Amino acid sequence: MSASWLSSRIAVVGLGASGRAAISVLSELGANPQGYDRVHPGDISIDDNHLRIGTDDEQVTNLRQQPCDLAIMSPGIPPHSPVWTELRRQGIPVWGEVELAWKVQQYLGKDIDWLTVTGTNGKTTTVSLLGSILDAADKKYAVVGNVGTPIVSVIAHCDVDILAVELSSFQLETTHSVKPLASVCLNVDTDHLDWHGSAEAYRAAKARIYENTRIAAIYDADDQQMLSMVEEADVIEGARAIGYTVNVPPVAHIGMVEGHIVDRAFIRNRHTEALALATLDDMYSYATQSPSLALVKDTLAAISLARAAAVDPEAIVQGMRSFTPAKHRRHILGQVADMTWIDDSKATNTHAARASLTGFPPRSVIWIAGGDTKGQDFHSLLRDIRGVLRGIVVIGCEPTPIVEAIRDEASDVPYVVVDGHEDFMYSVVNEAVAMSVPGNTVVLAPACASWDQFDNYSQRGDIFAQAVERLHAAWNT
Repeated sequence: MSASWLSSRIAVVGLGASGRAAISVLSELGANPQGYDRVHPGDISIDDNHLRIGTDDEQVTNLRQQPCDLAIMSPGIPPHSPVWTELRRQGIPVWGEVELAWKVQQYLGKDIDWLTVTGTNGKTTTVSLLGSILDAADKKYAVVGNVGTPIVSVIAHCDVDILAVELSSFQLETTHSVKPLASVCLNVDTDHLDWHGSAEAYRAAKARIYENTRIAAIYDADDQQMLSMVEEADVIEGARAIGYTVNVPPVAHIGMVEGHIVDRAFIRNRHTEALALATLDDMYSYATQSPSLALVKDTLAAISLARAAAVDPEAIVQGMRSFTPAKHRRHILGQVADMTWIDDSKATNTHAARASLTGFPPRSVIWIAGGDTKGQDFHSLLRDIRGVLRGIVVIGCEPTPIVEAIRDEASDVPYVVVDGHEDFMYSVVNEAVAMSVPGNTVVLAPACASWDQFDNYSQRGDIFAQAVERLHAAWNT
């Protein structure tokens, strides 16, 4: 297939992982890309004559002096940045690495199906579980996108038939022609307003996941906003809207019947029958015996995508049983001190924390919360989750916003504030034990960013896990 864009003047703006991958693949295909960034990337395979390193203003000057025909934009650069503003002024098309990957796939003539996932929360869990199911089905697959390897590198270099693709709202903003086999938006809550400019723009970016879907536009049937996205989407003729629900499923849905996950969407006799796919027990490798509602829904979404790709029930069960979640994402650390310990340090906002804590039995959770609050209000969150809470351990340099919400909305739930002394996380886990009874679950789902006390959420989760290990050693002494 010919691609006139390969012979055009291409600027790659932002030389992080996706930008470097774009430079590399474009060069391999005979293009002559120019790289733009604020700092020099030491490991990039492009000579300095094709690098434009400097401030935003200097990059704008370079783009005016040496105009391009096409820009490949890093997802980290917001649309209101000076460089993007200049490209719009010149009328230059802007693609992201995701769009580039699709164009490269067309150019190389590869037949690779994409299963795409977005959402404010749960993306990585869903796409990783989907990868485990595809592996069990002996598919030639890769898990790519916002998690793992840049898509364009996999398209250019790997022998795959199907991709499990995690897409952020940033990536979707610059995606135009991708035609996924099946797609899902898990949920949408207010986030990244500094990048998108408004809640409406953020939602619109998420809704782009459904554009050009070929087989199944999958959605949470219990969320009217997700249904509206599907109804408004411009899909390929013949694509169906497929809902998933934690309730008994109607036709064209995947849902739950007495602890069984059943399919009434991808079977021929769906108007009169349902196909049993798996059970909640098959989640035990990555969930407690009382999995959160959000984790059940993420599982249903992954299964729905797999069924759109004609994966059989046996592979779904095997993939679920062998799945291990990524660290810091509802990751079960184990049983210590007669309790289950869960690391969901990735829950950095109230929406993610709500998803992490919803669905547990009453008065069964010790919640570890707090950090950089990012100006959030916690009253609504406390109203929604207070029923499952036995106690709360508050961390962070500024605990007042969470403490005030506890006092206002969950005054019957005991709490303790642990200050940031050198070994404070070990104090946190011991305070959690003091509040608990055997069989409880301790959940680190801070609802806050980590930057006030840690380098990132990963470090926060690692230090929590280390504290739990120390508790285990002490408990068994």
